[in-house]
Amino acid sequence: MSDPVTGEAITRARMQSLIAAASTPLLLEDCTFEDEDFSRLDLSDCRFTRCFFPGTSWLGANLTQTVWQSCRGGSADFAAANLADAGFRSCDLNNTAWRRARMSSTSFTGCKLTGANFEDVTSLGLHFAETLLVGANLSNMSFKKARLDQLDFSDADLSGCDFREAVFLGGSLRNAETRLARFNGADLREVQIGGLKLLDGKLFQGAVISYSQAADILEALGLRVA
Repeated sequence: MSDPVTGEAITRARMQSLIAAASTPLLLEDCTFEDEDFSRLDLSDCRFTRCFFPGTSWLGANLTQTVWQSCRGGSADFAAANLADAGFRSCDLNNTAWRRARMSSTSFTGCKLTGANFEDVTSLGLHFAETLLVGANLSNMSFKKARLDQLDFSDADLSGCDFREAVFLGGSLRNAETRLARFNGADLREVQIGGLKLLDGKLFQGAVISYSQAADILEALGLRVA
């Protein structure tokens, strides 16, 4: 690894010069990239620590095997970027855009992704843990047979998602949009489901819920258990 670039305000021109001079992957610590355009640059294997990049464009950039630790990048645009094997840890990424990004084996741990848009991403191996996805657009994404550890899907768009045989370890599905989502065989006992609309019971066939969750569902349907 190269010596870290620390505490700089990084422009596109500066980033291009760093890439050109680097013989090993870049280390960027406590740097600011606010509202800059890094579209289509090759930043594979770079490591970002405590960096600040709100409103930044990474459109179509090569971000494979990058590591992002404790970064803040609200409203950043990662559309069409290649993020294969990238890892985000303890990052604030609220309202970010990931449309059409390639996210094979990408991971988010302890992150904030409220309002993020994951429409049409390539998501094979995409993994979330202990992450806020409140109001996020995750439509048509597959979580089949996944272990979903403390994921808050409250108010998220989960329409068309595949949760078959998934195990929810805490977290929330409160008021999520689940139209055409499949939960067949899922274990929902530990997740909050208040306000969840069971629009088609067949999509939940074989799913496991607790007694208290069953009472919540009946109440949502306007039924009372006497």
